[in-house]
Amino acid sequence: MSGSATASLTTLNGVSAANELTQAPVEKALPVLDGLAGLLPWGGLRRGSTVVVRGSTTLLFALLAAATAEGSWAAVVGMPDLGLVAADELGVVVHRLALVPAPGAELVSVTAALLDGVDLVAVAKQPRPAEARRLSARARHRGSVLIPVGAWPGADLELNGVDRWSGLADGHGFLRNRELIVRSHGRGAAARGNQVRLTFPGGAISLPTPTLRPVPDAPAVGKPRLRQVVS
Repeated sequence: MSGSATASLTTLNGVSAANELTQAPVEKALPVLDGLAGLLPWGGLRRGSTVVVRGSTTLLFALLAAATAEGSWAAVVGMPDLGLVAADELGVVVHRLALVPAPGAELVSVTAALLDGVDLVAVAKQPRPAEARRLSARARHRGSVLIPVGAWPGADLELNGVDRWSGLADGHGFLRNRELIVRSHGRGAAARGNQVRLTFPGGAISLPTPTLRPVPDAPAVGKPRLRQVVS
């Protein structure tokens, strides 16, 4: 990795050198929201692991929420359209979230530098397989959690999410509930697989059309709370 790439990263808001961050012991898993803990064989995000997220940005935010709330730092690489308002609504502490929206040819060096100093690093661009494996090895060595958004060779665990919205009727109303169905499968203790269904109530997000009329009993805007539904 070039020294210039590492130096430029330290100027980003929320990114510091590894020796400037207080990290939990490597053997301790980073926390996740209660509804997701049962999907992870370690009860949380095990440091040094590679956990793939597919199909849902909501799922990515849900994985980052509890850890950032308890003081961990996170970074997202290669997602220029990421919505910080949505991340905040789902519990991500956004001032502990560094964004590198367009790493370009520096994808591998930027991701490697972040793994040196940030607890959780999500990357939405896949490098060549050999480089992807080296990044997973770096995460293991540094005790960070690598979260590829999409296919990744040799991942420890894969989480597939499907978002379902409800609340609209005949083209008007509010999006009142979001259901997230998550399936997991992986290697070792995660080989058996599992599934959970999570509901994020509230939100009251109206469609931006002047002819819409909200339903009378629409819930107030507020922080969503997860509720696990037995599937």
